[in-house]
Amino acid sequence: MTENSDSIIALEFNGLSKNFGAIKALDNISAQIIAGKLTGIVGPDGAGKTTLLRILASLLRADEGQAKVAGFDPKTQSDLVKDNTGYMPQRFGLYEDLSVMDNLVLYSKLRKVEAKNARKLFTRLLDFTRLEPFTDRLAGKLSGGMKQKLGLACALMGEPRVLLLDEPGVGVDPVSRQELWRMVEALTDDGMAVVWSTSYLDEAEKCASVLLLNEGKILFDGPPDSLTKTLIGRSFLIDAGENDKRAVLRDALNLPFISDGVIQGSAVRAVCKHIDDAKKIREHCKSQKLDLKATEPRFEDAFVDLLGGGPGGHTPLTDNFDPISHKNEIAVRCENLTKVFGEFRATNDVSFEVKRGEIFGLLGPNGAGKSTTFKMLCGLLRPTSGIAQVAGFDLRHATRKAKSNLGYMAQKFSLYGLMSVRQNLDFSAGVYGLDGALKAERIAEMIDAFHLTKYLDFSPEDLPLGYKQRLALACSLMHRPSVLFLDEPTSGVDPLTRREFWNHINGLVNKGVTIIVTTHFMEEAEYCDRVAMMYGGKLIALDTPDGLKASVTSSNLLEPSMEQAFIALIEQVDAQNGGA
Repeated sequence: MTENSDSIIALEFNGLSKNFGAIKALDNISAQIIAGKLTGIVGPDGAGKTTLLRILASLLRADEGQAKVAGFDPKTQSDLVKDNTGYMPQRFGLYEDLSVMDNLVLYSKLRKVEAKNARKLFTRLLDFTRLEPFTDRLAGKLSGGMKQKLGLACALMGEPRVLLLDEPGVGVDPVSRQELWRMVEALTDDGMAVVWSTSYLDEAEKCASVLLLNEGKILFDGPPDSLTKTLIGRSFLIDAGENDKRAVLRDALNLPFISDGVIQGSAVRAVCKHIDDAKKIREHCKSQKLDLKATEPRFEDAFVDLLGGGPGGHTPLTDNFDPISHKNEIAVRCENLTKVFGEFRATNDVSFEVKRGEIFGLLGPNGAGKSTTFKMLCGLLRPTSGIAQVAGFDLRHATRKAKSNLGYMAQKFSLYGLMSVRQNLDFSAGVYGLDGALKAERIAEMIDAFHLTKYLDFSPEDLPLGYKQRLALACSLMHRPSVLFLDEPTSGVDPLTRREFWNHINGLVNKGVTIIVTTHFMEEAEYCDRVAMMYGGKLIALDTPDGLKASVTSSNLLEPSMEQAFIALIEQVDAQNGGA
């Protein structure tokens, strides 16, 4: 990395390597990280991101190479590194049965903050994170965004010179993520070196510099713009028009000159392998009578291209699926759905219908009521009032029949850690009433479709995140449901795995499966046919992704992204409530 003359190196490592048995987690990597800047670490599952952060935090020892953190060696000066470093782990690492204030007090003692300085520091951190109104709330009762802000406050205890954040945006809605960015940018403005590991490439795009890891090696080190520019002249939008956008995407991904493709509202974003392939995609679209226009490249597109491109358009998952016929055009229906916990209305008079073979997105900030609504439609929560129907069956009176027609993939990985991958597949097949040759056939299909062969004897807890999610999806599909509920199915997974998942989802919809999905990843919402936005337990908007974006378009926001539309809709409701 090129340094300015006034740059201060906050972290550096040279020839760093780390092996776990035969697996090379880090393979002879070197880089420098500058104080006062936000540096992103990105890469697919298993790239070595968490291993690198744990070595820099002096929680893991490298096999080879040297590192300096705030001028200290993690191997020989571990205590000094920890005194000068704040570390926020990937999983929420605070004490859920302690209050916000109790966690702050505990961390101040662990970081040896003098009692006379602690109270002033607490006040500053609570103001900085906007957690002051919630000091008495148990950490386990906080929303996902508030948990992350509390984690950040505890990581900042002792006023470190270096801050290491391992995927702080996972499971956090766009509004909360925006607040995290505000806080981190303020820290870098004050001269702190912040390292932000992420699987969200829109986050990486905002960083001053990015390290892109793959299989333990650094493939790119520099400003994200310099990688994005490699796609100039290779990025296009194909207008699906009246055509099925999923079919347009599938056909594009199967073209030999296309590196990557995703759905973007009613269009398909496609990336050519080479600049000379622009002529080929124009000829292809002309022959298919599809409108084509060049578009600005994104960092995520460049990331996927650098890793060799995304998966093709075919998924073996649905090769043996028979098309699902629906007796009704409406696969899922809720009317005046309400759930009350004590005096709290988690879901308040929500009504919508989902058509057969539709991908329906349920979005909203943490605590909006979408997970409660989701669980009522899956038969996991009984409504206080209102109607919930799946595949024509009322969940109040025909719960067993309704559940036999639906598949459910939970937000938090919910399979059995004491059983192997093979045993989880076998158990799930048995739960859905499969036996004999049919059971063996379905299990074999799932093993093949989700590439689980080498992990069959592993505990699910020992799987990389992407494979945990693959296993959970496989178990939810064992009985070939007509309606599939996916609660944040790709939370925390890398863009390549996310594309693979959406290939599977698009293939299922092609067979007539109805999908209801919740997600905090707004680019993912573009795949949905329609999106329902929830806030404060109520439904505040229902439209196509393009319709939602158009609804917030203004002179200050000419071409809003889905994330910008999400935030604008929330702000509109807040403004109305504030003026009431």
